[in-house]
Amino acid sequence: MNPLKKFIEYQIFHRINNFFYPEYYRQKYEYMLPHVLFFHYLVPQKILRINGQVPWPVHFTSEVRNHTKIKKGILCDPGDNPNIYIQANNGIIIGHNVGFGAGTSLISANHNHNDHSLHDECGPIVIGNNVFVGTNSVILPGVQIGDNVVIGAGSIVAKDIPSNSIAVGNPCKVIKQKEPYIEDFTKTVFNRKLPEGVNLKF
Repeated sequence: MNPLKKFIEYQIFHRINNFFYPEYYRQKYEYMLPHVLFFHYLVPQKILRINGQVPWPVHFTSEVRNHTKIKKGILCDPGDNPNIYIQANNGIIIGHNVGFGAGTSLISANHNHNDHSLHDECGPIVIGNNVFVGTNSVILPGVQIGDNVVIGAGSIVAKDIPSNSIAVGNPCKVIKQKEPYIEDFTKTVFNRKLPEGVNLKF
C-alpha cells in the first residue's frame, strides 16, 4: 500500500470508524480495510440509521434488537454478516472470537403461548470463546454453548452444547470432539486499546 493510501486508510477512515464503533475490537491490519468498513457498514448504519444505535458494525440486511442486553467480547460483532436476526430480550452473553454465519438467528425470548404480545422470561443465551455458528443456524432461548465449539450450518440449537465440540442438526447434537483452538492473538495489533482485563489467551 502506497503512503498516501495508507494515510487515508489509517489516519482518516480508521479514526472515524473507531469513533463511531466504541465496541469494535479487531485486527488493525489483517481483518478489513477501514474504508470498506466505512462504506459497507458505517454509512448505512450511522447515516441511514439501520441498526444505528448498535455500537459495533452490523450489516444493513441484519437486525439487532435490544442491543443493550448483549454483552460481548472482542473479535466478535454479532450481526456483521448478511441476514442475521438477533433478539436479545432476555439477554445474550457472547465471549471472545465468536462468529455467526449469514442467516443465523439468536432468539433469546419466545412469545407467550397465551398472549402473543408478551415474551416469556428465561435465562440469557450464553456463548463461550472461540465459537463459530454456521450459516442459517438458530439458537433458541436459554441455550448455553461452551468454549471451542463449531455449530454446523442449518442447525437448530435448542439444548446446551458442551465445550470442545462439533455439533450439527435439527435438533443440534454433538457429533464429535473438537481439537483445541490454535490461533494466537498475543502478538496481534488491534484497532484500539483492548478493554481492561482481557487476556488474549482465551
